[in-house]
Amino acid sequence: MNIDFAALLGKSPNPYMVMDPDLRLVWVNDAYLGATMREREDIIGKPLFEAFPSDPATESYRLLDDSLQRVLRTGQVDELALIRYDITAPDGGMQTHYWSATHTPLLDDAGAVKLILQHTVDVTELQELRQHRKQADLIRRAEKVQSRNVTLVRESRRLTEFFDQAPGFVAVLGGPGHVFEMANTAYLELVGRSDIVGRTVEDSLPEVVDQGFITILDQVYASGEPYIGRREKVILNTADDETGTLRYLNFIFQPILNPENEISGIIVQGYDITEEVAFEERQDLLINELQHRVKNTIAVVHALAKQTFRSVPGAGSAVEQFSARLSALSAAHGLLTEGSWRPTSLRSLLRATLGASLGDLTGRIGMDGSDHLLDPETALGLTMTVHELATNAVKYGSLSVDDGTVAIDWSVESAGDDDIVHLTWQESGGPPVAEPEHKGFGTRLIERGSHSGGEADVTMEFLPGGLKCSLAIHVPKDPQSAEYGRQFAKFKRA
Repeated sequence: MNIDFAALLGKSPNPYMVMDPDLRLVWVNDAYLGATMREREDIIGKPLFEAFPSDPATESYRLLDDSLQRVLRTGQVDELALIRYDITAPDGGMQTHYWSATHTPLLDDAGAVKLILQHTVDVTELQELRQHRKQADLIRRAEKVQSRNVTLVRESRRLTEFFDQAPGFVAVLGGPGHVFEMANTAYLELVGRSDIVGRTVEDSLPEVVDQGFITILDQVYASGEPYIGRREKVILNTADDETGTLRYLNFIFQPILNPENEISGIIVQGYDITEEVAFEERQDLLINELQHRVKNTIAVVHALAKQTFRSVPGAGSAVEQFSARLSALSAAHGLLTEGSWRPTSLRSLLRATLGASLGDLTGRIGMDGSDHLLDPETALGLTMTVHELATNAVKYGSLSVDDGTVAIDWSVESAGDDDIVHLTWQESGGPPVAEPEHKGFGTRLIERGSHSGGEADVTMEFLPGGLKCSLAIHVPKDPQSAEYGRQFAKFKRA
Protein backbone atom coordinates (compact mmCIF):
# COMPACT_ATOMS: atom_id res chain seq x y z
CA MET A 1 0.00 0.00 0.00
CA ASN A 2 1.43 3.37 -1.03
CA ILE A 3 1.10 6.05 1.69
CA ASP A 4 1.21 9.77 0.90
CA PHE A 5 3.36 10.87 3.83
CA ALA A 6 3.31 14.50 2.70
CA ALA A 7 -0.48 14.56 2.88
CA LEU A 8 -0.41 12.65 6.16
CA LEU A 9 2.03 15.03 7.87
CA GLY A 10 0.28 17.96 6.30
CA LYS A 11 -2.86 17.10 8.27
CA SER A 12 -1.00 16.41 11.52
CA PRO A 13 -1.85 18.74 14.40
CA ASN A 14 1.85 18.74 15.28
CA PRO A 15 4.08 21.30 13.59
CA TYR A 16 6.50 19.84 11.00
CA MET A 17 9.00 21.48 8.71
CA VAL A 18 11.55 20.08 6.16
CA MET A 19 14.91 21.70 5.28
CA ASP A 20 17.59 20.83 2.75
CA PRO A 21 21.29 20.56 3.66
CA ASP A 22 21.63 24.32 3.11
CA LEU A 23 18.93 24.78 5.78
CA ARG A 24 16.42 26.17 3.27
CA LEU A 25 12.77 25.48 4.03
CA VAL A 26 11.34 23.14 1.38
CA TRP A 27 8.09 22.10 3.05
CA VAL A 28 5.94 23.01 6.09
CA ASN A 29 2.56 21.78 7.29
CA ASP A 30 -0.36 23.93 8.36
CA ALA A 31 0.29 23.34 12.06
CA TYR A 32 3.81 24.76 11.61
CA LEU A 33 2.45 27.86 9.87
CA GLY A 34 -0.01 28.37 12.73
CA ALA A 35 2.64 27.95 15.39
CA THR A 36 5.04 30.39 13.71
CA MET A 37 2.34 32.85 12.55
CA ARG A 38 3.64 32.77 8.94
CA GLU A 39 2.27 32.31 5.41
CA ARG A 40 3.73 29.48 3.32
CA GLU A 41 4.87 31.71 0.44
CA ASP A 42 6.72 33.98 2.92
CA ILE A 43 9.10 31.31 4.12
CA ILE A 44 9.33 28.46 1.55
CA GLY A 45 12.69 28.56 -0.24
CA LYS A 46 14.28 30.84 2.34
CA PRO A 47 17.12 29.86 4.67
CA LEU A 48 15.91 29.14 8.17
CA PHE A 49 17.69 32.11 9.80
CA GLU A 50 16.35 34.41 7.07
CA ALA A 51 12.78 33.19 7.52
CA PHE A 52 13.16 33.46 11.30
CA PRO A 53 15.87 36.06 11.92
CA SER A 54 18.01 35.86 15.09
CA ASP A 55 21.18 37.63 16.17
CA PRO A 56 24.11 35.20 15.67
CA ALA A 57 25.57 36.43 18.98
CA THR A 58 22.56 35.20 20.97
CA GLU A 59 22.24 31.89 22.72
CA SER A 60 19.04 31.17 20.78
CA TYR A 61 20.89 31.30 17.45
CA ARG A 62 23.84 29.28 18.77
CA LEU A 63 21.70 26.44 20.24
CA LEU A 64 19.59 26.00 17.08
CA ASP A 65 22.53 26.21 14.68
CA ASP A 66 24.62 23.78 16.75
CA SER A 67 21.81 21.23 16.75
CA LEU A 68 21.38 21.39 12.96
CA GLN A 69 25.12 21.25 12.33
CA ARG A 70 25.37 18.08 14.48
CA VAL A 71 22.66 16.46 12.39
CA LEU A 72 24.48 17.36 9.16
CA ARG A 73 27.80 16.21 10.58
CA THR A 74 26.70 12.94 12.22
CA GLY A 75 23.55 11.96 10.36
CA GLN A 76 21.97 11.33 13.79
CA VAL A 77 18.81 12.67 15.38
CA ASP A 78 19.37 15.67 17.65
CA GLU A 79 16.97 17.13 20.21
CA LEU A 80 16.57 20.51 21.87
CA ALA A 81 14.61 20.00 25.06
CA LEU A 82 14.03 23.72 25.56
CA ILE A 83 15.11 26.73 23.59
CA ARG A 84 13.99 30.30 23.70
CA TYR A 85 13.58 31.60 20.19
CA ASP A 86 11.69 34.84 19.68
CA ILE A 87 9.72 35.29 16.44
CA THR A 88 8.08 38.21 14.66
CA ALA A 89 4.39 38.70 15.35
CA PRO A 90 1.89 39.74 12.65
CA ASP A 91 2.02 43.30 13.94
CA GLY A 92 5.76 43.42 13.36
CA GLY A 93 6.75 43.20 17.02
CA MET A 94 8.86 40.44 18.53
CA GLN A 95 7.22 37.81 20.73
CA THR A 96 8.99 35.62 23.27
CA HIS A 97 8.50 31.92 22.60
CA TYR A 98 9.92 28.73 24.05
CA TRP A 99 10.22 25.60 21.85
CA SER A 100 11.05 21.94 22.12
CA ALA A 101 12.48 20.64 18.81
CA THR A 102 13.58 17.32 17.30
CA HIS A 103 15.75 17.28 14.16
CA THR A 104 15.57 14.02 12.21
CA PRO A 105 17.85 13.48 9.18
CA LEU A 106 16.52 11.87 5.98
CA LEU A 107 19.47 10.12 4.25
CA ASP A 108 20.06 9.34 0.58
CA ASP A 109 21.32 5.97 -0.71
CA ALA A 110 24.90 7.04 -0.07
CA GLY A 111 24.12 7.81 3.61
CA ALA A 112 24.38 11.54 3.19
CA VAL A 113 21.84 13.87 4.73
CA LYS A 114 19.36 14.78 2.01
CA LEU A 115 16.71 16.48 4.14
CA ILE A 116 16.11 17.39 7.81
CA LEU A 117 12.67 16.96 9.35
CA GLN A 118 12.03 19.36 12.22
CA HIS A 119 9.29 18.51 14.67
CA THR A 120 8.79 21.53 16.88
CA VAL A 121 6.41 22.20 19.75
CA ASP A 122 5.59 25.64 21.17
CA VAL A 123 5.99 25.22 24.98
CA THR A 124 5.72 28.91 25.83
CA GLU A 125 2.63 28.49 28.01
CA LEU A 126 4.21 25.58 29.86
CA GLN A 127 7.37 27.58 30.41
CA GLU A 128 5.35 30.54 31.66
CA LEU A 129 3.57 28.24 34.10
CA ARG A 130 6.94 27.06 35.31
CA GLN A 131 8.11 30.65 35.67
CA HIS A 132 4.96 31.51 37.58
CA ARG A 133 5.59 28.60 39.88
CA LYS A 134 9.19 29.70 40.41
CA GLN A 135 7.99 33.22 41.05
CA ALA A 136 5.42 31.92 43.50
CA ASP A 137 8.13 29.94 45.26
CA LEU A 138 10.31 33.02 45.22
CA ILE A 139 7.49 35.08 46.68
CA ARG A 140 6.94 32.51 49.40
CA ARG A 141 10.64 32.51 50.20
CA ALA A 142 10.63 36.29 50.20
CA GLU A 143 7.66 36.30 52.54
CA LYS A 144 9.50 33.97 54.91
CA VAL A 145 12.59 36.16 54.75
CA GLN A 146 10.43 39.22 55.34
CA SER A 147 8.78 37.53 58.30
CA ARG A 148 12.19 36.70 59.76
CA ASN A 149 13.33 40.25 59.11
CA VAL A 150 10.29 41.62 60.93
CA THR A 151 11.06 39.33 63.86
CA LEU A 152 14.71 40.42 63.85
CA VAL A 153 13.70 44.07 63.69
CA ARG A 154 11.30 43.55 66.60
CA GLU A 155 13.97 41.76 68.63
CA SER A 156 16.54 44.40 67.73
CA ARG A 157 14.14 47.14 68.81
CA ARG A 158 13.48 45.29 72.06
CA LEU A 159 17.20 44.87 72.76
CA THR A 160 17.71 48.55 71.99
CA GLU A 161 14.95 49.43 74.47
CA PHE A 162 16.56 47.19 77.11
CA PHE A 163 19.93 48.83 76.42
CA ASP A 164 18.47 52.32 76.64
CA GLN A 165 16.52 51.56 79.82
CA ALA A 166 19.40 49.87 81.65
CA PRO A 167 19.54 51.04 85.28
CA GLY A 168 23.16 52.15 84.94
CA PHE A 169 25.01 54.04 82.23
CA VAL A 170 26.17 51.99 79.23
CA ALA A 171 28.15 52.87 76.12
CA VAL A 172 29.80 50.82 73.36
CA LEU A 173 33.11 52.01 71.92
CA GLY A 174 34.39 50.68 68.60
CA GLY A 175 37.93 50.21 67.35
CA PRO A 176 41.27 51.42 68.72
CA GLY A 177 40.09 55.03 68.36
CA HIS A 178 37.23 54.39 70.85
CA VAL A 179 34.38 55.66 68.69
CA PHE A 180 30.98 55.82 70.36
CA GLU A 181 28.77 53.27 68.60
CA MET A 182 25.98 53.26 71.16
CA ALA A 183 25.15 55.15 74.35
CA ASN A 184 22.04 54.82 76.49
CA THR A 185 20.03 57.64 78.03
CA ALA A 186 21.76 57.33 81.42
CA TYR A 187 25.18 57.75 79.77
CA LEU A 188 24.06 60.78 77.76
CA GLU A 189 22.62 62.35 80.90
CA LEU A 190 25.84 61.63 82.80
CA VAL A 191 28.11 63.35 80.26
CA GLY A 192 25.55 66.07 79.48
CA ARG A 193 25.79 65.56 75.71
CA SER A 194 23.53 64.04 73.06
CA ASP A 195 25.75 64.17 69.96
CA ILE A 196 28.53 61.71 70.85
CA VAL A 197 27.55 58.67 68.74
CA GLY A 198 29.90 58.40 65.77
CA ARG A 199 32.59 60.47 67.46
CA THR A 200 35.65 59.42 69.47
CA VAL A 201 35.82 59.70 73.23
CA GLU A 202 38.69 62.15 72.92
CA ASP A 203 36.66 64.36 70.58
CA SER A 204 33.39 64.08 72.51
CA LEU A 205 34.79 64.31 76.06
CA PRO A 206 38.11 66.19 75.82
CA GLU A 207 38.10 66.85 79.56
CA VAL A 208 38.75 63.15 80.35
CA VAL A 209 42.01 63.05 78.38
CA ASP A 210 44.12 64.73 81.05
CA GLN A 211 42.38 62.62 83.68
CA GLY A 212 43.99 59.51 82.19
CA PHE A 213 40.91 57.69 80.92
CA ILE A 214 41.99 57.54 77.26
CA THR A 215 45.22 55.89 78.41
CA ILE A 216 43.22 53.34 80.39
CA LEU A 217 41.01 52.61 77.36
CA ASP A 218 44.13 52.12 75.22
CA GLN A 219 45.52 49.65 77.76
CA VAL A 220 42.25 47.68 77.88
CA TYR A 221 42.09 47.53 74.07
CA ALA A 222 45.73 46.43 73.80
CA SER A 223 45.75 43.90 76.66
CA GLY A 224 42.22 42.50 76.55
CA GLU A 225 42.06 42.84 80.33
CA PRO A 226 39.06 44.67 81.80
CA TYR A 227 39.52 47.71 84.01
CA ILE A 228 37.32 48.13 87.08
CA GLY A 229 36.96 51.58 88.58
CA ARG A 230 35.62 51.98 92.11
CA ARG A 231 34.63 55.35 93.48
CA GLU A 232 36.60 56.98 90.67
CA LYS A 233 36.58 60.77 90.56
CA VAL A 234 35.61 62.08 87.13
CA ILE A 235 35.25 65.73 86.18
CA LEU A 236 32.78 66.20 83.32
CA ASN A 237 32.03 69.37 81.43
CA THR A 238 28.34 69.69 80.66
CA ALA A 239 26.43 72.14 78.47
CA ASP A 240 25.31 73.94 81.64
CA ASP A 241 28.68 73.90 83.38
CA GLU A 242 31.78 74.02 81.22
CA THR A 243 34.01 74.46 84.28
CA GLY A 244 33.43 70.83 85.20
CA THR A 245 31.27 68.84 87.59
CA LEU A 246 32.81 66.30 89.94
CA ARG A 247 31.18 62.87 89.81
CA TYR A 248 32.00 59.64 91.61
CA LEU A 249 31.58 56.51 89.48
CA ASN A 250 31.74 52.76 89.81
CA PHE A 251 32.35 51.30 86.33
CA ILE A 252 34.04 48.67 84.19
CA PHE A 253 35.78 48.90 80.81
CA GLN A 254 35.13 45.45 79.32
CA PRO A 255 36.79 44.46 76.01
CA ILE A 256 34.52 43.11 73.25
CA LEU A 257 35.70 40.13 71.17
CA ASN A 258 34.64 39.49 67.55
CA PRO A 259 34.05 35.95 66.12
CA GLU A 260 37.79 35.69 65.38
CA ASN A 261 38.47 36.26 69.11
CA GLU A 262 40.01 39.63 68.36
CA ILE A 263 39.27 42.79 70.34
CA SER A 264 36.90 44.98 68.35
CA GLY A 265 35.77 47.45 70.97
CA ILE A 266 35.02 48.19 74.61
CA ILE A 267 31.76 48.27 76.52
CA VAL A 268 31.53 50.85 79.31
CA GLN A 269 29.05 50.06 82.08
CA GLY A 270 28.62 51.51 85.54
CA TYR A 271 26.73 53.59 88.06
CA ASP A 272 26.88 57.17 89.25
CA ILE A 273 27.39 56.98 93.03
CA THR A 274 27.89 60.71 93.61
CA GLU A 275 24.84 60.97 95.86
CA GLU A 276 25.90 57.94 97.89
CA VAL A 277 29.39 59.39 98.38
CA ALA A 278 27.87 62.73 99.42
CA PHE A 279 25.64 60.91 101.89
CA GLU A 280 28.58 58.97 103.33
CA GLU A 281 30.64 62.14 103.70
CA ARG A 282 27.76 63.90 105.43
CA GLN A 283 27.18 60.86 107.61
CA ASP A 284 30.87 60.70 108.56
CA LEU A 285 30.77 64.38 109.47
CA LEU A 286 27.69 63.90 111.64
CA ILE A 287 29.09 60.77 113.26
CA ASN A 288 32.39 62.43 114.07
CA GLU A 289 30.48 65.34 115.57
CA LEU A 290 28.35 62.89 117.52
CA GLN A 291 31.40 61.01 118.80
CA HIS A 292 33.01 64.27 119.84
CA ARG A 293 29.93 65.25 121.80
CA VAL A 294 29.55 61.77 123.31
CA LYS A 295 33.15 61.81 124.52
CA ASN A 296 32.67 65.24 126.00
CA THR A 297 29.41 64.17 127.62
CA ILE A 298 30.98 61.03 129.09
CA ALA A 299 33.90 63.09 130.41
CA VAL A 300 31.47 65.57 131.99
CA VAL A 301 29.39 62.76 133.53
CA HIS A 302 32.55 61.14 134.84
CA ALA A 303 33.70 64.42 136.41
CA LEU A 304 30.27 65.09 137.89
CA ALA A 305 30.16 61.61 139.41
CA LYS A 306 33.55 62.06 141.06
CA GLN A 307 32.66 65.49 142.40
CA THR A 308 29.21 64.41 143.56
CA PHE A 309 30.37 61.32 145.49
CA ARG A 310 33.72 62.69 146.67
CA SER A 311 32.39 63.51 150.11
CA VAL A 312 30.17 60.42 150.39
CA PRO A 313 31.73 57.82 152.72
CA GLY A 314 32.30 54.42 151.03
CA ALA A 315 31.32 55.68 147.56
CA GLY A 316 34.73 55.06 146.02
CA SER A 317 33.92 51.54 144.86
CA ALA A 318 30.63 52.63 143.28
CA VAL A 319 32.32 55.52 141.48
CA GLU A 320 34.99 53.12 140.22
CA GLN A 321 32.34 50.74 138.84
CA PHE A 322 30.47 53.62 137.29
CA SER A 323 33.66 54.91 135.65
CA ALA A 324 34.44 51.44 134.26
CA ARG A 325 30.99 51.24 132.70
CA LEU A 326 31.45 54.66 131.17
CA SER A 327 34.80 53.52 129.73
CA ALA A 328 33.22 50.42 128.20
CA LEU A 329 30.46 52.53 126.72
CA SER A 330 33.04 54.97 125.35
CA ALA A 331 35.03 52.11 123.79
CA ALA A 332 31.89 50.79 122.09
CA HIS A 333 31.09 54.24 120.77
CA GLY A 334 34.64 54.54 119.45
CA LEU A 335 34.39 51.21 117.61
CA LEU A 336 31.07 52.14 116.06
CA THR A 337 32.40 55.56 115.07
CA GLU A 338 35.32 53.94 113.23
CA GLY A 339 32.71 52.02 111.22
CA SER A 340 30.59 55.15 110.69
CA TRP A 341 27.88 53.61 112.85
CA ARG A 342 27.31 50.93 110.32
CA PRO A 343 26.92 47.31 111.43
CA THR A 344 30.04 46.15 113.20
CA SER A 345 31.88 42.86 113.57
CA LEU A 346 30.91 40.74 116.58
CA ARG A 347 34.50 39.56 117.06
CA SER A 348 35.89 43.12 116.88
CA LEU A 349 33.26 44.31 119.34
CA LEU A 350 34.20 41.59 121.86
CA ARG A 351 37.91 42.36 121.55
CA ALA A 352 37.38 46.10 122.02
CA THR A 353 35.05 45.68 124.98
CA LEU A 354 37.20 43.08 126.73
CA GLY A 355 40.31 45.15 126.07
CA ALA A 356 38.74 48.19 127.73
CA SER A 357 37.45 46.09 130.67
CA LEU A 358 40.28 43.64 131.30
CA GLY A 359 43.50 45.06 129.86
CA ASP A 360 46.21 42.38 130.00
CA LEU A 361 43.75 39.75 131.23
CA THR A 362 42.34 39.39 127.70
CA GLY A 363 45.00 36.73 127.09
CA ARG A 364 42.92 34.39 129.29
CA ILE A 365 39.84 34.81 127.11
CA GLY A 366 39.20 32.30 124.34
CA MET A 367 36.83 33.08 121.47
CA ASP A 368 35.40 30.67 118.92
CA GLY A 369 32.77 31.40 116.28
CA SER A 370 32.22 32.67 112.75
CA ASP A 371 32.22 36.43 112.58
CA HIS A 372 28.86 38.14 112.21
CA LEU A 373 27.61 41.69 111.76
CA LEU A 374 25.60 43.40 114.49
CA ASP A 375 23.49 46.51 114.06
CA PRO A 376 24.65 49.51 116.18
CA GLU A 377 21.87 49.26 118.78
CA THR A 378 22.52 45.58 119.42
CA ALA A 379 26.27 46.24 119.54
CA LEU A 380 25.85 48.84 122.32
CA GLY A 381 23.63 46.53 124.36
CA LEU A 382 26.04 43.60 123.99
CA THR A 383 28.96 45.85 124.98
CA MET A 384 27.35 46.64 128.34
CA THR A 385 26.47 42.97 128.92
CA VAL A 386 30.01 41.73 128.14
CA HIS A 387 31.52 44.50 130.29
CA GLU A 388 29.43 43.41 133.30
CA LEU A 389 30.36 39.74 132.77
CA ALA A 390 34.05 40.64 132.52
CA THR A 391 33.89 42.87 135.63
CA ASN A 392 32.17 40.15 137.67
CA ALA A 393 34.68 37.56 136.43
CA VAL A 394 37.55 39.75 137.68
CA LYS A 395 35.91 40.44 141.04
CA TYR A 396 34.27 37.11 141.89
CA GLY A 397 34.74 34.62 139.05
CA SER A 398 37.40 32.76 137.11
CA LEU A 399 39.55 35.83 136.42
CA SER A 400 39.87 36.59 140.12
CA VAL A 401 42.46 33.77 140.37
CA ASP A 402 45.64 33.18 138.43
CA ASP A 403 44.57 30.03 136.57
CA GLY A 404 40.99 30.91 135.70
CA THR A 405 39.85 31.32 132.09
CA VAL A 406 36.80 32.34 130.12
CA ALA A 407 35.59 30.69 126.88
CA ILE A 408 33.31 32.69 124.61
CA ASP A 409 31.74 30.84 121.68
CA TRP A 410 28.85 31.61 119.44
CA SER A 411 26.87 30.28 116.49
CA VAL A 412 24.24 31.76 114.19
CA GLU A 413 20.77 30.36 113.51
CA SER A 414 18.47 31.54 110.72
CA ALA A 415 14.99 32.51 111.90
CA GLY A 416 12.78 34.11 109.24
CA ASP A 417 13.76 37.73 108.67
CA ASP A 418 16.28 37.60 111.52
CA ASP A 419 19.37 35.69 112.51
CA ILE A 420 19.75 34.51 116.09
CA VAL A 421 23.25 34.76 117.52
CA HIS A 422 23.63 32.17 120.29
CA LEU A 423 26.52 33.36 122.45
CA THR A 424 27.85 31.54 125.52
CA TRP A 425 30.14 32.92 128.25
CA GLN A 426 31.66 30.01 130.17
CA GLU A 427 34.02 30.53 133.10
CA SER A 428 36.27 27.79 134.46
CA GLY A 429 39.16 27.37 136.91
CA GLY A 430 37.83 29.96 139.35
CA PRO A 431 36.54 29.76 142.90
CA PRO A 432 33.35 27.84 143.71
CA VAL A 433 30.25 29.53 142.33
CA ALA A 434 26.87 29.95 144.01
CA GLU A 435 23.83 31.86 142.94
CA PRO A 436 23.69 35.15 144.86
CA GLU A 437 20.84 35.71 147.29
CA HIS A 438 20.44 39.28 146.09
CA LYS A 439 21.00 40.47 142.52
CA GLY A 440 22.98 43.62 142.08
CA PHE A 441 22.64 46.17 139.33
CA GLY A 442 25.27 44.45 137.18
CA THR A 443 23.49 41.09 137.32
CA ARG A 444 20.18 42.71 136.51
CA LEU A 445 21.82 44.52 133.60
CA ILE A 446 23.16 41.22 132.25
CA GLU A 447 19.82 39.43 132.60
CA ARG A 448 18.00 42.31 131.00
CA GLY A 449 20.06 42.12 127.79
CA SER A 450 19.45 44.40 124.81
CA HIS A 451 19.24 44.27 121.02
CA SER A 452 17.61 46.19 118.20
CA GLY A 453 14.17 44.78 118.88
CA GLY A 454 14.18 44.91 122.69
CA GLU A 455 15.51 42.45 125.25
CA ALA A 456 17.60 39.44 124.38
CA ASP A 457 16.98 35.99 125.84
CA VAL A 458 19.51 35.55 128.65
CA THR A 459 20.10 32.51 130.84
CA MET A 460 22.58 32.54 133.75
CA GLU A 461 23.66 29.24 135.31
CA PHE A 462 25.79 29.23 138.46
CA LEU A 463 27.47 25.87 137.87
CA PRO A 464 30.04 24.34 140.23
CA GLY A 465 32.75 24.69 137.58
CA GLY A 466 31.99 28.33 136.89
CA LEU A 467 29.38 30.78 135.67
CA LYS A 468 27.71 30.03 132.36
CA CYS A 469 25.76 32.83 130.65
CA SER A 470 23.85 32.04 127.44
CA LEU A 471 22.45 34.80 125.22
CA ALA A 472 20.14 34.51 122.20
CA ILE A 473 20.35 37.80 120.29
CA HIS A 474 18.08 38.59 117.34
CA VAL A 475 19.70 40.64 114.56
CA PRO A 476 18.54 41.47 110.99
CA LYS A 477 19.75 38.99 108.36
CA ASP A 478 21.50 41.81 106.49
CA PRO A 479 22.07 44.55 109.08
CA GLN A 480 24.48 46.38 106.80
CA SER A 481 21.97 46.80 103.97
CA ALA A 482 19.10 47.45 106.34
CA GLU A 483 20.95 50.10 108.35
CA TYR A 484 22.49 51.72 105.28
CA GLY A 485 19.10 51.79 103.59
CA ARG A 486 17.49 53.47 106.58
CA GLN A 487 20.24 56.06 106.88
CA PHE A 488 20.26 56.82 103.16
CA ALA A 489 16.49 57.22 103.15
CA LYS A 490 16.81 59.76 105.96
CA PHE A 491 19.53 61.60 104.04
CA LYS A 492 17.38 61.71 100.89
CA ARG A 493 14.45 63.11 102.83
CA ALA A 494 16.71 65.70 104.41
